[in-house]
Amino acid sequence: MKLEIDSFTGYKIYPSKGRLFVRGDSKIFRFGASKNESLFLQRKNPRKIAWTVLYRRMHKKGITEEVAKKRSRRTVKHQRGIVGADLEAIKAKRTQSAQDRTQQRLAAISKAKAEKKEKEAKKPKAQRPTAPVANLKNISKQQAKGGRGGR
Repeated sequence: MKLEIDSFTGYKIYPSKGRLFVRGDSKIFRFGASKNESLFLQRKNPRKIAWTVLYRRMHKKGITEEVAKKRSRRTVKHQRGIVGADLEAIKAKRTQSAQDRTQQRLAAISKAKAEKKEKEAKKPKAQRPTAPVANLKNISKQQAKGGRGGR
């Protein structure tokens, strides 16, 4: 014995009972009573009609046994070192005061500036090549500046 389910209400339909409705796109709908068929054809939403199974499911009605809530596992926080810094170094930085941090920053900046100055002092200064001054009479100001002469 094959029981069908009402497309609108969700109720069981026993053999030889109910009607079948085939829509234009060949989708089949089964109805146990003309009331269900009528509501379906009026395009009523079964989720808004209080006696349908869909409504009762949506509004959590008639659930007899309370399902015990799943206990979620508490996440345990672990502290681990990051690549390039072990845990002790991270803890030391965390406990450091703001003044210590600013002093360290200033020391690092001054050290970097000193290194940069030394590097600049070692480098010989390159002189800029001077442009030839020949044929100034035949060249306009724009051409002397590097223009293409209005082209």
